[in-house]
Amino acid sequence: MRNSRFVLFATPICVLTLLALGVSLASDPPIKDKPTIAFVTNQIASFWNIAEVGANDAGEDFDVEVDVRFPNEATATKQKQIVEDLLSSGIDALAISPIDAVNQRNMLNGWAGKIPLITHDSDAPETNRILYIGVDNYAAGRTVGKLIKDAYPNGARVILAIGRLEQDNAQKRQQGVIDELLDREVSFEWRDEVEEVKGDKFTILTTLVDQGATQVAKQKAEDALNTYPNVDVMVGLFAYNPPAMLQAIKQANKSDKVKVAGFDEDDATLQGIKNGTVIGTVVQNPYEYGYQSVRVLSELLKGNKKVIPASKYIDVPARAVTKDGRKIGGKVTENVDEFWADLKEKVGN
Repeated sequence: MRNSRFVLFATPICVLTLLALGVSLASDPPIKDKPTIAFVTNQIASFWNIAEVGANDAGEDFDVEVDVRFPNEATATKQKQIVEDLLSSGIDALAISPIDAVNQRNMLNGWAGKIPLITHDSDAPETNRILYIGVDNYAAGRTVGKLIKDAYPNGARVILAIGRLEQDNAQKRQQGVIDELLDREVSFEWRDEVEEVKGDKFTILTTLVDQGATQVAKQKAEDALNTYPNVDVMVGLFAYNPPAMLQAIKQANKSDKVKVAGFDEDDATLQGIKNGTVIGTVVQNPYEYGYQSVRVLSELLKGNKKVIPASKYIDVPARAVTKDGRKIGGKVTENVDEFWADLKEKVGN
């Protein structure tokens, strides 16, 4: 009995001693002065560095902590690991670019049941996400097609490349390019056309998929140049694709023969427009992806649901950038020098 009484009295004494030493016994995250908003990308890319600047700027403007995470592997498994770690650390809201929206549905719904969750860049429309922030990826794909039609009015042989076709944005961009080149009516149905597709003037030879790996993208571009020696245009639909293509084309000594049409604003892509090796690129606005994601979530954390539009979609319009800012498809494009100067000012370069 004496030993058991000692244990009963010793336990609270030990607890008090530990508390006096500042040792926390609880597993809950510490109390914070500000809410924390997490911004999770789908991989590491220069595109996301611009988004990070926007997210951090919004964090200062709306007085919230911002935690930006870049998966070093472009997989749903890596995204899950990152988000679970963030939830354990006590984040209050999440903005994410889903890698595989269909197969991540249960995962995303589970997170959305715990904290406010929105998508950016690539949507997951069949989930309980609150809203999506980004471009109309199908329309953006059609704009890439218009760039190609302007440069090759008599037609061309085209190769497409993209990270992974499991992503909502990838499917829509690819389909938009194909539908525009083949003069199809506007349709939001993804046809899963990865092999050769022929039209009256344009032939899409193939769609290369690299699963978000830059070196794989370059190798596949090199292989495609050998497999399809008569290709006229290579189209990169993720930010790292055009630079990878430019390297492969240069190594094959085909810079005068094979041109590139791009997506996003990687420095190599913009320099290619200036040099004439890239006919143009369609840019999103990653700065706004970051900024608007944090703005919206900070307002939701305050209880302000007026930031949710009826469509549950906040459009960040895509723009086309060309060497001279000429009009294409009835719309004026942006001059590459002016666009690049504005971009450098915005991100502090």
